[in-house]
Amino acid sequence: MVMPATRVMPTDETADLITLTREIARNELAPRVAEAEADEKFPRDVFTTLGRAGLLGLPYPEEYGGGGQPYEVYLQVLEEIAAVWSSVGVGVSVHALSCFGLVNFGTSKQRKQWLPDMLGGDLLGAYCLSEAHAGSDAAAMRTKAVRDGDDYVLNGAKAWTTHGGYADFYKVMARTSNDRNGISCFLVPADTEGLTADPPEKKMGLTGSATTTMRFENVRIPVERRLGDEGQGLQIALEGLDSGRLGIAAVATGLAQGALDHAVSYAKERETFGKKIIDHQGLAFVLADMAAAVESGRATTLHAARLKDQGRPFSKEAAIAKMVATDNAMRVTTDAVQVLGGYGYTRDFPVERYMREAKVMQIFEGTNQIQRMVIGRALAKDDRGTISVENKEN
Repeated sequence: MVMPATRVMPTDETADLITLTREIARNELAPRVAEAEADEKFPRDVFTTLGRAGLLGLPYPEEYGGGGQPYEVYLQVLEEIAAVWSSVGVGVSVHALSCFGLVNFGTSKQRKQWLPDMLGGDLLGAYCLSEAHAGSDAAAMRTKAVRDGDDYVLNGAKAWTTHGGYADFYKVMARTSNDRNGISCFLVPADTEGLTADPPEKKMGLTGSATTTMRFENVRIPVERRLGDEGQGLQIALEGLDSGRLGIAAVATGLAQGALDHAVSYAKERETFGKKIIDHQGLAFVLADMAAAVESGRATTLHAARLKDQGRPFSKEAAIAKMVATDNAMRVTTDAVQVLGGYGYTRDFPVERYMREAKVMQIFEGTNQIQRMVIGRALAKDDRGTISVENKEN
C-alpha cells in the first residue's frame, strides 16, 4: 500500500504533473524495478518513456523542449520517481546535470542544435568530472584537452560516471592549461573514436544504474563542442553541482518516503501479542521519527529550491538540503529494515535494497563531509539574512 506524500503545488497544472508522474511510476516503473535491480540491468527505455512524457527536461526552457518548470516543481517530480525506483531518479538528476552547462553557458546556436533531443529523451547524458585520484578535489583533475587547430584532443580517464557506456553524450571537464583552475567543459558524443567505457562497477546498491570509468584516448572533438570560454569549466561544474545536490536531496527524500511507506504498510498488517505492531508504542515512535525525518528532508530541499527559483544565492542551503536529506534517508531506511525484523533483511521485501541505496546518497555529489565544509565556509562569511516577498498575480 502506497501512501503518497502530501504536496502543495503552485498551480493546477503542476498538481496534474505530479499525478502523471505517480501513474508512470506505478504502471511503468514499479513492475520492473525488483528484477532490473537484481539482474543489474540498465533500463535505457525507461528514460525514453520519461522523455516522451516531458519529465526529463522539466527545469529547462520550453523553447528548447523543456518543461519550463521551477525547481520547486521539478524536485517533487524527481522525488516521486525515486520513491519507486531510485536508480531511475538518480539517472534523471544526472541527465539534468549533464544538460546544465549547455543551457546556462552554451551559445544560442549550440542550444538550438542539441537541446531538443537531449531534453526530449532521444539523447541520454552523462557527467564526467571525478577522477580516481582526485575525489572531491575537482581542480586536481589530470584529464587534458589540448587545442589542435579547430579541434581539441582529450586524453585521460573519468571515474564514477553514471550512465557510462550507455549515454549518448558526455559532459566532460578537462584541463586546458597548467593553472589549477584552467579547466574547460566539453560535450562529447558517445560514438567519438577513442572514447571507451570500462566494465561497470560492482556496487552495493543502485545496481540498475550503470557506473563506469570512461577513458579518453586521443578523443578529437571540434572546438564548437566546448561550452563557455576556455578556462570556464570549473565555474560550470561548481554551479551545476549546487543544482545537482538538490537533485540528490530530492532522490534521497523520495527513497526515504518509499521506505517509510513499506514500513507503515507492514506495521499495519503484522500482528504480535494480539494486535498490529503499529499499535505498540515502541514501534509507533520509530515510525513517527521516520516520518519526521522524511518531512524535514523535504522541507530543507524545497526551501533551497525556492531560493534558486527566485534567483537568490542557494549554495549553503543546497549543501544543507543534501546533507540533511541523505543522512535522514540512511537513518529512515535502516529503521525500515528494523521495523520488518527478519523479513527486512531478506530480498523478499524492498527495504533492504532501499538501505543499500541510501548509503551512496551520502557520498556522491560531494560527500556529506564536503557539504559541512561548504556550510561552514558560508557561515564564516558576512552573510546576513535577507527577506524577500514573492509577488504572484491572482
